[in-house]
Amino acid sequence: MCYHQLPEFPQLEQHAYLKTSPADPRYNCIAWAIGDTSRWWWPEPYDPRCYWPPGIPKEETLLSFVEALRAVGFESCDEGEFEVGVTKIALYSDDADVPTHAARLVGDKWTSKLGEGHDIEHSDLRDLEGGVYGRVRQFFRRAG
Repeated sequence: MCYHQLPEFPQLEQHAYLKTSPADPRYNCIAWAIGDTSRWWWPEPYDPRCYWPPGIPKEETLLSFVEALRAVGFESCDEGEFEVGVTKIALYSDDADVPTHAARLVGDKWTSKLGEGHDIEHSDLRDLEGGVYGRVRQFFRRAG
């Protein structure tokens, strides 16, 4: 799922959201969630445009994504509530537990990069659930 068409989000269209950037194909949701807008993060072994941390298996599995997030300082946590001085990420996966998307908490709003499209601000993680993104499976936190 390194490069994919922008999915439709019926729930998002029913709620208020804000586009916060122009479309940019240089980075994706995983990169955006961790704060890297210079490259496309995905464990694609055959596409040199995709970055994945060295030593982490290039596999579309929850374990590989957990290890990649740990490589940049994130640890698993139980919930996605705001904490002062902490960056929170929600990781989505489909019904087969294949990771599909990540969102980052900024204050009381979530922010997401939609494929090669826009960055958006949305109130609820469920706004992006369903369809190709599946649902939120795990939360992560990092100080700073």
